[in-house]
Amino acid sequence: MSKKVPLFINGEFVQSRASHTVPVINPANQEELAQVPFATLEEMQLAVASAKNAFKTWKEVPTPERARLFLKYQHLLKQHQDEIAEILAKENGKVLADAKGDVWRGIEVVEHACNVSSLMMGETVENVARAIDTYSYVQPLGICAGITPFNFPAMIPLWMYPMAIACGNTFILKPSEQDPLTPTRLTELFVEAGFPKGVLNVIHGGKEQVDFLLNHPDIQAISFVGSVPVAEHVYRTGTRNLKRVQAFGGAKNHMVVMPDANKEQVINNLLGSACGAGGQRCMANSVAVLVGDAGNWVDDIKQAMTTISPGSWDQPEAAYGPQISVKARDKILGLIAQGRKEGAKCLLDGSGFTSKTHPRGNFVGPTLFDQVTPEMTIYQEEIFGPVLLLLRAKTLSEAIELINHNPYGNGTSIFTSSGAAARKFQHEILVGQVGINVPIPVPLPFFSFTGWRKSFFGDLHAYGKQGVRFYTETKTVTARWFDDQVVSGPNMTISLQ
Repeated sequence: MSKKVPLFINGEFVQSRASHTVPVINPANQEELAQVPFATLEEMQLAVASAKNAFKTWKEVPTPERARLFLKYQHLLKQHQDEIAEILAKENGKVLADAKGDVWRGIEVVEHACNVSSLMMGETVENVARAIDTYSYVQPLGICAGITPFNFPAMIPLWMYPMAIACGNTFILKPSEQDPLTPTRLTELFVEAGFPKGVLNVIHGGKEQVDFLLNHPDIQAISFVGSVPVAEHVYRTGTRNLKRVQAFGGAKNHMVVMPDANKEQVINNLLGSACGAGGQRCMANSVAVLVGDAGNWVDDIKQAMTTISPGSWDQPEAAYGPQISVKARDKILGLIAQGRKEGAKCLLDGSGFTSKTHPRGNFVGPTLFDQVTPEMTIYQEEIFGPVLLLLRAKTLSEAIELINHNPYGNGTSIFTSSGAAARKFQHEILVGQVGINVPIPVPLPFFSFTGWRKSFFGDLHAYGKQGVRFYTETKTVTARWFDDQVVSGPNMTISLQ
């Protein structure tokens, strides 16, 4: 029988008493790697109590001391990057190079958390009125919680709890039940770094456990990454309970290809973005808008796409791995069939792909559709697979209008050699993250991850300055120290005197 994934409560890894468990499956061969328990109500209450008790002392730890612990943590993560990546690859399906990238992008956020002392500096003005000074402090909120998806089991948890904890909060993490082994290893290294008990707690589960976090009165802030329907539920439920919420939803990202762009560079970047991680990225460019004469590049795109082949994490020649589950694969296959039915021209169909070495794997081969229209289901829905759609536009303005009409606004990019075209695009596009000759414009942690519209529900985004603001509250102090001079009479106005 496979091992049971532990919970992490009050500084201890504990075996859950839950009767309900689900298997953790290697998507390349259907091997059962572990059983993950859905935490009981009592266990979740213990996690909250642990976080609540730890907050009393953790918030008083000086910010330089908190930073030093994160310096130790990032050092351990770097030491164990390859090991973490192998765990991630087996349970998630990513090829090893991509798994290492997943871990590294998380490490970058931990490095940013090491700068917490300067990030939490307040403001001050002397003599706002005669002998009166005003200054502000940035202080932690209390207990925060994070709910993370399957597609980045290292990076996205590391987006959340390091920033929250560095700011002086305590944290409860609910990782995806589909790949919980990676977050468990991250937690083991967190313990090794020397953090106090109760600062981080980890529970496992599904909707019931998510709703517990959303409704518990002691939890002050919720960070979520997942699909649009769930993101909207998280946002509405959490805010109704007077919590801060940042909920990242789905995406339909477009790459605009101008005819003056370097064709080889465009194709390499486009296919890497569309098919990397099997298309299971919220920042994948799944739509290419070919402007003007760039529409003549279709045969070249198709030819390049035929050279891409999926495989297992331990096959160096594999371009990407399997889909996370049979259910995810079958959804993609259904949308490919629907695209054909609705009249899109399928230039390359990967729905029949089977790996010779891993015939039971959840693989979908690279798939290319041309003559797609905005009314088609494959354009309206997030496919989340290695499926690229080609649309045409006569002008850049037409391409911008197409993208701005789409309900999502996570990321977009333009490939061009024209500064004027790039400037027009970045100014007029209604999307939160824009790449210029960059296919996946995920910002480094000192900026913030800024999806718009249906791709994000909330006000303050992840990491960067906005992440610090999300996990803190500002206290403003106005102070005057009296000397021997007595002000005559009461001040009956609102002004400072």
